[in-house]
Amino acid sequence: MALPNIFDKSVTNQLIHRVNQLSESSVPKWGRMTVSQMLAHSNVSYEYIYEPGKFKPTAGFMKLIMKLFVKSAVVSEKPYKQNSPTGPDFKVRDDKNFDLEKERLIGFIEKTSALGPTYFEGKESHSFGKLTSTEWSNMLYKHLDHHLTQFGV
Repeated sequence: MALPNIFDKSVTNQLIHRVNQLSESSVPKWGRMTVSQMLAHSNVSYEYIYEPGKFKPTAGFMKLIMKLFVKSAVVSEKPYKQNSPTGPDFKVRDDKNFDLEKERLIGFIEKTSALGPTYFEGKESHSFGKLTSTEWSNMLYKHLDHHLTQFGV
């Protein structure tokens, strides 16, 4: 079954509605992240796209390994398992400002929808090389849905 298309305005609105249901007191059904850490963690996917200078580029050999062994799990329609391992850039250990991280995430969701699939078709990913707009949509939707579900929204 195809995942919802993150570029569709109704999907964007649904995701923003779910984010807005979170509060500083939201607790996870699994895992150790606080809600503020989860929002910051979710922002990393978008930071890779919109703030690429923030991260060290993935080296050629490591990018090949990521492409061969990790990409299919990330861009496919298969949901993530609870407590799945995460990459070093995605690990958030310190406290984060809930309101700021929530505002940033909503802004990233809206920006992605506004840019649309044409912008993302063939766009280079930090770790996986060029992706189709469907792969971008799957990756972004699946990751965010996983963590919103983690927090019961």
